[in-house]
Amino acid sequence: MNDETEISSLLLASAARARRRDLALRLCIPFLLIASLILVWYAYVKLSGVPPYILPGPAAVASAFVTDWRTLAPALWVTAKITFMSLMLALIGGVGFAIFLVQSRWIELAFYPLAVILQVTPIVAISPLILIYAPSTQVALLICAFLVAFFPILSNMVQGLKSVDHNLINLFELYGASRWQTLLFLKLPAAQPYFMTGLRIGGGLALIAAVVAEFAAGSAGAGSGLAFRLLEAQYRLNIPRLFAALLMLSLLGVAIFAITSFISWLALHRWHESSLKREN
Repeated sequence: MNDETEISSLLLASAARARRRDLALRLCIPFLLIASLILVWYAYVKLSGVPPYILPGPAAVASAFVTDWRTLAPALWVTAKITFMSLMLALIGGVGFAIFLVQSRWIELAFYPLAVILQVTPIVAISPLILIYAPSTQVALLICAFLVAFFPILSNMVQGLKSVDHNLINLFELYGASRWQTLLFLKLPAAQPYFMTGLRIGGGLALIAAVVAEFAAGSAGAGSGLAFRLLEAQYRLNIPRLFAALLMLSLLGVAIFAITSFISWLALHRWHESSLKREN
């Protein structure tokens, strides 16, 4: 009995060490790669003698990140607010519209092409019209970002709702489940992996659309986002600030991806094959 307990303890300790080692590798490998790229960047700037108004070094960008924080931080907040608000609206609209579409084949044939038309039309082309009809520039930016993030969530959700095992649907019908009970207890849970994929894609696209829409709108002033700060730094040839603003956008995108990936892991890690821990 003691031998079995000791073996179990050793196996648990070995599994814990393996998990810690795996986590350390997941953290260290990307960090080492990024650090290597920064060192290559620093060496190139030093050895080539390229002027800072063409390509600033990492130290100049870090200095601009600190000194211009009070200018860039409010712009970051504006861009983040538009991104997350548009993503929330896209989630509500995409899921709701997907549920509406799958209720009937005729409804899907009638309304799905409208969503496709909105998706394939470049947002830069329709942003002037949105700016004309929207009550304010911020609302116009929100609409532009929403339109870009909406379709990936819609298409993935529709695919998920239509990919439910027909044998399970027949089983629900056999036991007399209503259409809404089938939707709530079968189709929506089965569509979760597709929804999570749409969420991750939509999060990145919402940020891209928010920046592109601000470029197209040409908004300026205290309430403007990071896109305006990028243009302002470009016009003033303040390239370190431009790189600092780009770094902020990149970090915001990474944060959005991390948040959506974590939400996906929380929803799927206990039951779905894509998130289950495998031994091999």
